[in-house]
Amino acid sequence: MPIIINLDVMMAKRKMSLNELSERINLTLSNISNLKTGKAKAIRFTTLDAICKALDCQPGDILEFRE
Repeated sequence: MPIIINLDVMMAKRKMSLNELSERINLTLSNISNLKTGKAKAIRFTTLDAICKALDCQPGDILEFRE
């Protein structure tokens, strides 16, 4: 898939655990884990917004396009 999800990179930069992010954005651990590992096929804009607010980043910091 040409869209790469760099959620794990941003979480490491912010020193935030999966549990902490889950609590901050009110999303289940399994859903965040699917995003983090690249298994997710879609992401809601509201979820992306919440992640960006929690990690103090831009959507481009999390999503990357590669051919």
